Amino acid sequence: MNSQIEAWEEYGLTRVPVSMAPPLRYVNSYVLRGEEGITIIDPGPHTAATEAEWREFMRELKLDPKDVSSIIITHHHPDHYGLAGYLQQWSGAPVYMSHRAHEETLRMWGAASTMNEDLLKLYREHGMPADWTAQLPAHMESFMPQVNPTAEVSYIHEGDQIRMGGQSWRAIETAGHAPGHLSFYDERRGLMLCGDAVLPQISPNVSLMPGSDPQPLESFMNSLRRLEQYEVALAFPGHRRPFSHFAERISMLLKHHEERLEVIAAMLAKQPLSGFAVCTGLFGTGLGIHQMRFAMSEALAHLVELERRGYAVQIPAEGETALFVQK
Repeated sequence: MNSQIEAWEEYGLTRVPVSMAPPLRYVNSYVLRGEEGITIIDPGPHTAATEAEWREFMRELKLDPKDVSSIIITHHHPDHYGLAGYLQQWSGAPVYMSHRAHEETLRMWGAASTMNEDLLKLYREHGMPADWTAQLPAHMESFMPQVNPTAEVSYIHEGDQIRMGGQSWRAIETAGHAPGHLSFYDERRGLMLCGDAVLPQISPNVSLMPGSDPQPLESFMNSLRRLEQYEVALAFPGHRRPFSHFAERISMLLKHHEERLEVIAAMLAKQPLSGFAVCTGLFGTGLGIHQMRFAMSEALAHLVELERRGYAVQIPAEGETALFVQK
């Protein structure tokens, strides 16, 4: 068997790393076997390479596509949702995600989406220079092949009990990293399939996006506090390996964002700054457009949280670039 495939036979679960673009390099898909059939969670982005990988995974796991009884998506990002429509056509299985997450897929890539134009406008308003904004349209368009064909989606709701791997898992809907993000908790065994809500080594990106959650960092931190209440012996994340320090990791993430807010507040205490100036002050300029988009939206998420807390205020400036100042 492929050495990267990791079977947790005692849990009826197999971790299947699916390739994606750097820097993460792969996303964890999970295959659960039970009397209800085969459940695939987060099949990965749609590329020619991942199509080939899934053919090989099916062969190595001795599965037929028709064995798949459901495809479950934790959230709308292409590295998790992208192959859902392709696998649905291949297997005939239903695709499930939360209603809120499905709204985000339509906001990002639906026929009526204006996200590409709206994101460009947002970044310009917050000081991103033309040499960066000029790269955005092609960058955003590059995701379209990764999320097509679109899936026909059914909905999972907060608190639903989902049968996977012969066990009952409770659906937990959170936000911040992605609106409508679903995690799944097996109370009897203390297992959490947590997608990107909590990651063991990296901080999940928290982005301000046009028309979406206006306070994503507040949503993220509230969601972490909620997830912290669950007794978790082992968590299965969307990236990196399964981990046991779930509560400790949540505490670290909360501390990380509080410290980042303090850093930004100190920057604003010295002088008014645009969102782009805060972004480059935090993350530098040696980024590709993909990472710069994450960095810019994360900086804005922290700035609007400082506004919400009453520590900063946004003012218009000459040239129509908004500035943030200490309040």
